[in-house]
Amino acid sequence: MSKTGALSGLTVLDLSRLLPGPFCSMILADHGARVIAIEDKRFAGEAGGNSAVLRNKEHITLNLKSEKGREIFFKMARSADIILEGFRPGVTKRLGVDYDSVKKINPKIIYCSISGYGQTGPYSDVAGHDVNYLSVAGVLDLIGGKDHPPSIPGIQIADLAGGGMYAGIGILMALYARQQTGTGQYIDISMTDGSMSLLSLVLSIKQFTGLPVKRSDSFLSHRYACYNTYETADKRYISIGAVENRFWKNLCNYFDKPEYIALQYDDGVRGEIIDFLRQKFKQKPLAKWREEFDGLDICWGPVRSLDEAMEDPLFKEREMVVDLKDSTNGKMIKFLGVPVKLSDTPGSVRKLPPAFGEDTAAILKEYGYSDENVKEFEKQGII
Repeated sequence: MSKTGALSGLTVLDLSRLLPGPFCSMILADHGARVIAIEDKRFAGEAGGNSAVLRNKEHITLNLKSEKGREIFFKMARSADIILEGFRPGVTKRLGVDYDSVKKINPKIIYCSISGYGQTGPYSDVAGHDVNYLSVAGVLDLIGGKDHPPSIPGIQIADLAGGGMYAGIGILMALYARQQTGTGQYIDISMTDGSMSLLSLVLSIKQFTGLPVKRSDSFLSHRYACYNTYETADKRYISIGAVENRFWKNLCNYFDKPEYIALQYDDGVRGEIIDFLRQKFKQKPLAKWREEFDGLDICWGPVRSLDEAMEDPLFKEREMVVDLKDSTNGKMIKFLGVPVKLSDTPGSVRKLPPAFGEDTAAILKEYGYSDENVKEFEKQGII
């Protein structure tokens, strides 16, 4: 088993900030790529310099609006494998660090841009955030209670799944293509495109049934008793996901209601069945339901808080909750682990997030600049 990671040997220059791009480059870093995050020191307070998504990375400051800053960037880009950016479309071109400029000196570069609405189209210049991308893509309309306004989810679906993950997939595809062609390419990731792609099953169900898909009133969203959530006696919640009839049958038999087995998706009685289960689940606390359902094959789960989930032995055994020691104070800091489990080249959480600009001097020296150069760059506001 190699401890270096599947992407060991690759160098990533990450110009992105906030969440989508840094989340993507975190995935690459977790699997062994060297990721150098590059940010302008003017945004130190905004970028979240000690964010968890900076783990396993190095961090430098660089003013790309200055001629010397661009010179340093191109020196680094000449030997880099991947460049990631998350500016509004057109910004990198104005700065002079766009894909066309970089590929002149490094035709093997893989250059990935993550933006809200993509590099082309009528919304390319429109500002937005996660909630806006989900709204435009038709995702937000499906989240929330029936006959209630759409609810903003507690996680950033567009940023993480629509942007960061798809960027990672695109980069890996481009790396594979580069092995065949010897050249890199440009990747245009739209968080709104990515969000809309998550509706594939929703669209299939709509086409199959011919019915509109409504908020909290669809095949896999509260319409039927077999795929629903229920309150318990202690005001906690339990999820039931008994989609297949064999699981539904086990649940019906547990409640001594065999007559409901064949009525799983019968719209005429679905309200009656949901009300029955609501009354039943309110009779016992969540811990008791865990005991009752232990060993039963019905597809159920407790609705947990983040803190509760992080204490589950499942995630500890699978190293989805890991601890790193902070050498400055000796405290242990919790991180979420690496979800992709590779047998021979596993990823890992190895290094705490760096402070903003922590590695600037060391990296500049690595690229041939002296201590005097570094001091001068600081004076001039280049770093």
